[in-house]
This record gives sequence, C-alpha cells and structure tokens, in this order.
Amino acid sequence: MRRTEPPQAPRSEGPRARGTAEHYAVGEVARLAGVSVRTLHHYDAIGILRPAQRGDNGYRSYTREDLARLQRILAYRELGFELAAIGALLDDPATDRIEHLRRQAALLDAGMERLAAMRSSLHKTMEALQMGIDLDPKEMFEVFGAFDPAEHAAEAEERWGDSDAFRQSRQRARRYGKEDWQRMGQASEAIERRFAEALAAGEPPDGPAAMDVAEAHRQHIQRWFYDCSPAMHVGLADLYEADPRFAKHYDDRAPGLAGYVAAAIRANARRS
Repeated sequence: MRRTEPPQAPRSEGPRARGTAEHYAVGEVARLAGVSVRTLHHYDAIGILRPAQRGDNGYRSYTREDLARLQRILAYRELGFELAAIGALLDDPATDRIEHLRRQAALLDAGMERLAAMRSSLHKTMEALQMGIDLDPKEMFEVFGAFDPAEHAAEAEERWGDSDAFRQSRQRARRYGKEDWQRMGQASEAIERRFAEALAAGEPPDGPAAMDVAEAHRQHIQRWFYDCSPAMHVGLADLYEADPRFAKHYDDRAPGLAGYVAAAIRANARRS
C-alpha cells in the first residue's frame, strides 16, 4: 500500500480519552498505522472501519479493537484485496481474528514462495546466459531435467574465466539451440551409463574397458565445450573427487562411481 501522504491529523482532533478501554484520536491512529488521516476518513465513510466513538464535535475516537481491525485491513490491502472484499471478509461471522491471521499468513507464504521461485528463475537465466546457454527456464528443464547447468556458472567463471578453455566453451555454447543441448545431454548420459556399467561389471579403472569410456568422455568434452588435453582431463578428474557436488552427481548414480571415473581418467591419460 502506498503511504506517500504524511499524517495530517491536527492535535486538536482530541486527546486520548481513558475509561474502561484506551481510545485513540484519529491523528494518533494514522501515525501508529503509517497511513494518512484522509485514508482513515475514507475507511469510515465506506463503513469498513468506523471509530468506536464520535464526539459531539465530530472527533473520531478509536479503541484497541479498532486498531486490530485496521491491522487486518492493511494486511489484506498489501495482499491485493479490494476494500469491498475486505469488508465482506472481516464481517463474516464465521471467521474470527485468529482465522484472519492464519489466512493472511498462508497468503503471504504462498506469495513469498512465488517470489522466491521467480527470483530463482531469474538468477538461473542470468547464470545460464553467462555460460552462453540461451534457453528460457522451461526449455532448460526440458533439456537438463533436475540438473542445473547454471548452478556452478559463477564459480566456473571465477576459477577459469581467464582461461582459453572457458572462453572457448562459452563461445561454443552461444551457438547451441535446444536440440543441440538435448543431443549433448543424451551423449553425456550414455557415457555416464557406460561408466556405471563398467563399475558394476567389475572392470578395473585402469583396464581397457574403463579407459575407453574415459577417452569417450574426454572426446565428448572436446566435441561440445573446449579442447581438452589429457592433462586438462586429469584436472577434471581431481575436481570430480574433491568437489562434493560433482562427487555426489556420480555417486548418486552408483556408489563409488566418482572415484572410479577419476581413476579411469588418470589411467587413460597415462595411456595417452
């Protein structure tokens, strides 16, 4: 709710009266709630918030219960409700104050979740564009599923942003469309499946079968991202083991797969 008008209540509107309950003059209510006196007059005129008392001189006097009702009104206003709808909600005899608070909290939670999802989508899109992935969030999900290729974009740029490999990878990625990313993803999935099958079959990581898959992995990187020498490939093997996120990616597929892939890559580099 926009609160651009300063409180306008003159102090002569009437002092706080004390009796069986505290009463507040309109100017004081305006200051407490952060709204203008004009707003309170409007709420009074349309019947959504009538002061508990009105003196012979026309001065309005509000009780603590009136302030509680005003709090609920302002909360509904912030949630986007029209005044007429708010009046109907507040005057519903089947809904008490606790239910109003519960309903408003639920609406706020839902709104915060939507905003958080929007923020996440925007950040993912920005990071993806930094990597050269020109896909909208829906296309990214269709291509990558639960895997988020932009998750490590900032870290990758920090680590390797000045390297030729990073610049080459980003330059190539900018040329790829949705179908290219799908083909790349399918090829990557096939290689990871071959690694898992070799592990399950008991093939040693320094045996021909595992080393052949490691070489296919190196060629895959070279085909889609950057020129990957055997030495650079070993650097990736170190990362797969040292970074818990990469290790989890492989080990979720098959326990011990991250170490197996790293060992096969190192063995293949020695063979090369």
